[in-house]
Amino acid sequence: MSPDADLSSEAETTIRAALDAEAAQLRAQIRELGRDESSLQFDDNFADSAQVAAEQGEYQTLAAQLRDQLADVERAIEKLDAGTYGRCEVCGQPIGEARLEVMPATRFCIEHAG
Repeated sequence: MSPDADLSSEAETTIRAALDAEAAQLRAQIRELGRDESSLQFDDNFADSAQVAAEQGEYQTLAAQLRDQLADVERAIEKLDAGTYGRCEVCGQPIGEARLEVMPATRFCIEHAG
């Protein structure tokens, strides 16, 4: 970790554990969605097929959101490994330790969030 990221080693350890746990949880959710989606079957009844198609669309949207979250978490882990974690991607200033503990995958300081 870079000394200018302003995180204590204890905070870094806590954040890394949280990121690792979140990544594992997101991967499990994505796998589960894949299994659930593959169990949806079309039949000859148009109304039922339309419902299945709608559910498949919902699964795909949720899976895309989970993959985006996983990418953010993996990016944060890469930054920890590279020693660049904890800096706002807009202004380059340190992100507050409390914010990082609550949102470990955040890429922005509070001023540039949103």
